[in-house]
Amino acid sequence: MIPAIFGLSGAHLTADERAFFREADPAGYILFGRNCVDPEQLRALTDDLRSIHGRDHLLVSIDQEGGRVARLRPPHWSAYPAGEAFARLYDMAPASAIAAARANATAMALELSAMGITVDYHPPLDLRVPGAHDVIGDRAFGAEPMQVAAIGRAVLEGLAAGGVTGCIKHMPGHGRTDVDTHKALPTVSAGSEELEADLAPFRTLSHAKIGMTGHLLFPVWDAENPATLSPTIIAEVIRGKIGFEGLLLTDDIDMEALGGTIPERAARAHAAGCDVVLNCWAKMKDMEGICNVLPAMSEATSARLDAALADTRVIPSLPAEQGAFLARREALLALAGTTA
Repeated sequence: MIPAIFGLSGAHLTADERAFFREADPAGYILFGRNCVDPEQLRALTDDLRSIHGRDHLLVSIDQEGGRVARLRPPHWSAYPAGEAFARLYDMAPASAIAAARANATAMALELSAMGITVDYHPPLDLRVPGAHDVIGDRAFGAEPMQVAAIGRAVLEGLAAGGVTGCIKHMPGHGRTDVDTHKALPTVSAGSEELEADLAPFRTLSHAKIGMTGHLLFPVWDAENPATLSPTIIAEVIRGKIGFEGLLLTDDIDMEALGGTIPERAARAHAAGCDVVLNCWAKMKDMEGICNVLPAMSEATSARLDAALADTRVIPSLPAEQGAFLARREALLALAGTTA
């Protein structure tokens, strides 16, 4: 198995993709809006992926946070609010915000599971920092580490209750970025004491089964390499200070924050200590290049992958109980005058 997660070009597998994926045997797949037309099509697509590999538990992933980061949207799928909605409720009623986040995540997971999706790149545990670039912005659960961790924990629990594994991101913290990592490499000039706040939510939820790195430069730890490509940050900060022991993924290596060819980025990230490389854009030349430079998945990574997927489940259709979770979320958010 190749330690990479690949994207798909469209709503159905091409003949070339089918042959390539069968031969390469990637760790899993990531879906985008281009892959999601309606429930019937999407479930057929994920069933098709499973038929290629014959694995009971296949990593089929998506970015479904809610708000502006949602690949599945109405009218075919439910609407989910951005993290800011739960942060506002937390300011007046912490327990209600936690309950709302958990109910929202369970409703989301049931929908994902019915679509054949087993992993959601959610929750972001990045702090909302005044004056920073809004690439995080309203996606954050707040500015205080304890609040972010509390809501993040509820999201992980809610997703798990619906049969989906969540992913904490973007380690060691994306909240202080001054640019969008899709466009350029940010430099975070904060010192180690200041960055303790950024690490705190990740440390609290370090038991999460999957985590994701961020493409940011932290000179206090490594002046030359962004976190995704830094052996020092991965070993000493993510595995060390944070204590994360789960499956470590890169953020999308196609982002312009990283330099070099896509295969070169993949090789550097894997050599730095990332378990699995995430490559989203379904360009066959890039995917083939990644397979040429990455070794077969190690036993340690395979064990982490198995653990991450062990409790996931794919259900035949969306259960009626999803509506009750959505209604509970709406009733709680209404306390702060917010809806999805």
